[in-house]
Amino acid sequence: MTRWVMGIDENGMGPRLGPLVVTSVLAEVDARGERTVHRKLRGEITARLGDSKALVAYGEGALGEAWARAIGERTGLDVGSPARLLGGLLLDPEDALRARCPSAHASQCWDDADAFVAPEEAVAQARADLTTLLARGVRVASVRVVKLCTDALNEGAAKGRSRFAMDLHAMERLFLSGVESARRSDRTDTADLRATAGKVGGYAFYGSEFGPLAGRLHTVLEEGRARSEYAFPTLGRIAFVRDADASHALVSLASLVGKWARDLFMQRIVRHHRRFGELPDASGYHDPVTARFVERSLLARKERAFPDACFERAKRATAED
Repeated sequence: MTRWVMGIDENGMGPRLGPLVVTSVLAEVDARGERTVHRKLRGEITARLGDSKALVAYGEGALGEAWARAIGERTGLDVGSPARLLGGLLLDPEDALRARCPSAHASQCWDDADAFVAPEEAVAQARADLTTLLARGVRVASVRVVKLCTDALNEGAAKGRSRFAMDLHAMERLFLSGVESARRSDRTDTADLRATAGKVGGYAFYGSEFGPLAGRLHTVLEEGRARSEYAFPTLGRIAFVRDADASHALVSLASLVGKWARDLFMQRIVRHHRRFGELPDASGYHDPVTARFVERSLLARKERAFPDACFERAKRATAED
């Protein structure tokens, strides 16, 4: 007997620039596989599967890219270019995301002049690691990415929605997407998806904060600083766990792929604004290099009437709110 499980994590909660990316990994597991994903991995695979913040720094996207490409190959996505692969991972259609972009400046987010950077050896290793996980009872079925761009974050903040709420609601959407995938695969109207997500904003009580899951009948299984879990009839369960990226294999995988996706979007931002002046390679976080990027691009942005809301998060939409 098999079960559907999911890991969800976010990347880019608090930067000045670039999107908040929320990523899910859905897998079908047997009893052995369920034990595998819910325990901290051991052995040499831990050098390639763990919390992205511990394994890689900004600009070191080869590991997450290798995982994304290997999973894309196995799940039938177009892996011919970073743009086509990312397009296949996005939960929302690219056209819908583009619709909010000023046409004159859309290349900041949608310039597709990206190139893969992972060596073939890294992609081959990711393929081998997927085979290892399969042998341990874990079949990775899909990866989905929600992109919350700077404009969307600023718009939400202006309406009183915190970045934590927007992160949580993206996680809920991914959970519901996983439920639908499980139902289609099993050809049933019910599901018992077991999802694990990283803790959001230090919340202990999530019921009153739910968005897409609001109003649905549910049972509180546990609520605390370290773990909060909720059961939804015909859907499954979702648990929010502190440091989940260090203890749950699918959350770790979501963290790595999500970091690759966020870095790709950030590199597009840098590339776009470098067309109008010499600028440093900014990570988008609260660091001196990003500060210089913001300052040195200011004049060119003003001359081109580049919308501030599309460029930099308002303070209330960053880690400083």
